[in-house]
This record gives sequence, structure tokens and C-alpha cells, in this order.
Amino acid sequence: RHRPSHPRLRLDGKTSTMPLNDGWFTESEVMWPGQRFSLKVEKVLFQGRSKFQDVLVFQSTNYGRVLCLDGVIQLTERDEAAYQEMIAHIPLCAHPNPTSVLIVGGGDGGVLREVCRHPCISQITMCEIDEKVVEVSKEYFREVTATSFGDPRVELLFEDAAEFVKRRPATYDVVIVDSSDPVGPAETLFTSEFYAALKTSLRPGGIICNQGECQWLHLDLIAKVLGDCGRAFDTVEYAFTTIPTYPSGQIGFLLCSTSSAPDMLREPRRRVPPGVQAQLRYYTPEVHRAAFVLPRFTEQVVAPLRRNRKPL
Repeated sequence: RHRPSHPRLRLDGKTSTMPLNDGWFTESEVMWPGQRFSLKVEKVLFQGRSKFQDVLVFQSTNYGRVLCLDGVIQLTERDEAAYQEMIAHIPLCAHPNPTSVLIVGGGDGGVLREVCRHPCISQITMCEIDEKVVEVSKEYFREVTATSFGDPRVELLFEDAAEFVKRRPATYDVVIVDSSDPVGPAETLFTSEFYAALKTSLRPGGIICNQGECQWLHLDLIAKVLGDCGRAFDTVEYAFTTIPTYPSGQIGFLLCSTSSAPDMLREPRRRVPPGVQAQLRYYTPEVHRAAFVLPRFTEQVVAPLRRNRKPL
């Protein structure tokens, strides 16, 4: 969910942002300077470019198939559940009865897979700017994340979500923003204007959950967005999950709601449907609650910006 710093050499010798060298894939990014993460490549399965970004799929030796956009890991088969399940089930289980959901981004289909597990949901809109990501995911991750595009509840749109949400007032109970970092195509998804537009798209008591960057790397950005959200929403919270192949092994979630009910967001209002919990690899009600318990250095920044709940 990130963007590259500079071009590299493609396997065919052409300029690219995909860092493949000596049988290893290595990330290098302006948003986490001074550190790199690498995976050993067993076989390159797909390499191409959409209208927006480079797309790479490879078989790794230890993490299964890997999807990269502009040279940065989006998912691996081994650890994707830690992100997909948490960004979906925290807001869906914090809402007492979600029936209409908007997914922004998420072209790999993982968030959609998790949303479709909830039978109470009758309408799912997915707004993804890059059609190529969906196409490639259907081909190479059809048994992993891209399992639910054929669900009859799904309306799949390829357009800029920042413009789309302005046309859907008071429509959604939950909005999940599975976005890249705030550069390139996702830049408009981290602005106060976008959050204001998202708020108008919510029904009363609605919830937004946005990919919330890494507390080890982006605490200033997290604080800025929490501050922006605090001026618009009755409840604002921050949670996180651990995932080995994301920068510093961790990624957070920015959560907002128009409800000011006590412990809104932090406490599950309902459990995942019967039979679904056994299919999940990461999310549980206990992990839901624990995700909001922050290390002290993060809590000191987040506490003054949190709404609904008194600082610790």
C-alpha cells in the first residue's frame, strides 16, 4: 500500500520501479528511508504496467505468491489475513447491523472477501481506480483473495473514489478505505476534504476504517489525519495489526464514526457470523479489543486527538 522512490531495471532491461536483483525482491521507499525489506523470488508470474502503476506478481520461497504495486508489497499469501481481516471486521463488528458497505481501493479482493462473509450485508460497492489490479488478482489470486468478485451483492466500479463518494449521500453503514500511501493515485484519499465527503456518504451511526500507516514511521502523518477527522466525527480512534511484510512489521487503522456511543469502535457490538470465525486466521473479538491498546510512545500522540474516550 505504498509507492516507490526511484526507477529500477526490469527483467527485460527496460526502466521500471520494480526492484528485482539476483533472485531477490527488495523494497526501497521514500516513506521509510534507511530500511529495506526483501523476499527471495522463486519465479516471476506476471510483470506489467497499468495506466497508473507497475504491477508484479511472483512466487516467493517462504511467503507464497506476492503482489507488488510500484515496487512495494501489497500482499503475500502467508500473512495477508492479518491486514484484510482486521481492516474489515473491526468496523463491521463495531456496527450493530451493517447492511450497506463501500470499499475504496482493495483491488486484490481481500477486503471484499471478508465483507462478503457477513450475510447481513445486502449492498457492497467497491470503487477501485485501477482495473488492472483487479484483473491480475483474479488471475493469480483467485483462490486466495480474489474469491468474491462474483458475489451478486457486489457493485464494482473503476473510478476515483474522491469524486464517487460525492454522488452517494447517506448510503453506507460502513466505509473501508484500503488505500495506498498518500502519494500517487491515493493522494486524495488522505485529505480533510475526502473525509468530509465520506461523512456525507454515511448513514446515521456509520463507521469509516482507513489504512492508517505505521506508528514506527509515520506518527506525524497519523496525528495530522486524526486531527482532521476529529473536527468532523463524533468518535475517532486508532488501532493496529502486526504483519511481517509491511514496513516495520506493523500497520494501523484510522477509525471514525458519526456515533458517540460509549466505547464506540473499541468494543465489538456483534460477533462475526456463526461458522465464519472458524474460517478466520487472525481476527477474534479479543484481538479486536487489543488492537486499540497502543504502546506508550504512540498513546502519547494519539490520546489528545482521540474522541469519545478519555485519554489514559
